[in-house]
Amino acid sequence: MATRRSVRTSMLILMVYFLSTWAGAASVHAQTNPTPDITLTCDNPQAIEVYPGATRTSIVYCVLQNPTIHSEKVNIQIQSGSLISAGPASMTVGSGADVSFQVILRADLRMPEGQHQISVTAEVVQANGITVVGTPTTYKVLAVIKQFSRLRVASDVAFMQLRPRVDMLLTFDVYNDGNAMDRFNVGIVNYDELNDEGFQLSIPLVSVEIESLAPAEKVRIQMRTPKNQGWTDKYFNLQFKATSEYSVRTEGIPNYMIQSMTIYIRGVYLPGFGALGSMMMTALAAAAIAGRNRLEDDPVIFDEDGEIVPLDSRLF
Repeated sequence: MATRRSVRTSMLILMVYFLSTWAGAASVHAQTNPTPDITLTCDNPQAIEVYPGATRTSIVYCVLQNPTIHSEKVNIQIQSGSLISAGPASMTVGSGADVSFQVILRADLRMPEGQHQISVTAEVVQANGITVVGTPTTYKVLAVIKQFSRLRVASDVAFMQLRPRVDMLLTFDVYNDGNAMDRFNVGIVNYDELNDEGFQLSIPLVSVEIESLAPAEKVRIQMRTPKNQGWTDKYFNLQFKATSEYSVRTEGIPNYMIQSMTIYIRGVYLPGFGALGSMMMTALAAAAIAGRNRLEDDPVIFDEDGEIVPLDSRLF
């Protein structure tokens, strides 16, 4: 009886030994087989400035993590759409190690404001020097093109000479040279000064909204020159101003432009003289026309010496 128990105990010990040996061998076998795996994470880049003079670049910071016990070679692919990108083509990541890398992004000058998706893909192609077929892992981030303000103001006329008390329509062109739609507040810088001098000024629009790089928006100013009694011979300066609303709201520094126009007022103004002058000019024009018609209707007669015979002497 004791002998049988001893045999059973010995067989049980041997069985446990063989099972533990087989499990260890299976574990070693599994560890020697390449099991490619890689983890990829990236951070969103900072917004990209594209105004003239800006670097127009940003950086995507990424990290590769190797959770296996094998040294891995990882290929990296970058898709950046309309942005130019640069980064490593491949990297080697040691067992259980982390490796950082950067993707440089570059935008075009004055690129329109908006968002662009950047895709970074990592794929294990070798493990311990043995070529393997891994499963690609992709991480996506957003690159933001930041809006900037830029404007131009122009006028076809920089100087004009006018009489007192005449009405004139002034036109100024406002251009949006920024990279997104913007609203521009318009006005006359020295409005009060000109008003004190006798000018009457009116601007139908106080602001205009313009698409990026669109044709100029025309801003019109209705002006009546001073009607100060007597003789006027003086130069005036009208200053038209346009200001980007986006720059005031977001950039912190108003972005504006001023276009000057010189106005020379020369002449005399007397109350009622305009109507009287018009009546006199009309009467003189009528008299001139009547005189011309009379000369055309009456025949011209010459004497023997070639002199014109007066009309009175023709009756005799």
